[in-house]
Amino acid sequence: MAHAENEVTINRPARDVYAFLADGLNNKLWRPGVQEVALASGEAGTKGAVYSQTMTGPGGRSIAGDYEITVAEPEKLIEFHVIAGPARPTGTFTLNENDGTTTLRFALDLQPKGLMKLMGSMIAKTMESEVGQLGTLKSVLEKSRA
Repeated sequence: MAHAENEVTINRPARDVYAFLADGLNNKLWRPGVQEVALASGEAGTKGAVYSQTMTGPGGRSIAGDYEITVAEPEKLIEFHVIAGPARPTGTFTLNENDGTTTLRFALDLQPKGLMKLMGSMIAKTMESEVGQLGTLKSVLEKSRA
């Protein structure tokens, strides 16, 4: 299984961090690989919501990266799974608030199957890059203080 995770402390309360993450339309603001994103079905940020995403893939070509929110616990936890595209990891955002700041952990897991097993190192590198973008998320949220 491929696994990547990262953690960052954001100077914002958990309700703000959660609301931003739960709304997948914000992905373009902190994940440079997201070209387009739209709410495809369900209610934004809730369990069952499906987001259609176009991502920059290998060689700069566009690939699907649609995902569905599978768990939505306000201010605490968001889980999702990718439902379209060449790699279909599951992801978890875990939030812990302490004195108005939020420690956020982002983890991705993928069980490669078939030909994906041959691309293990490339998949691991991509997953590390994704979780590594928490620093950008921190900057975006701390600059947008209300």
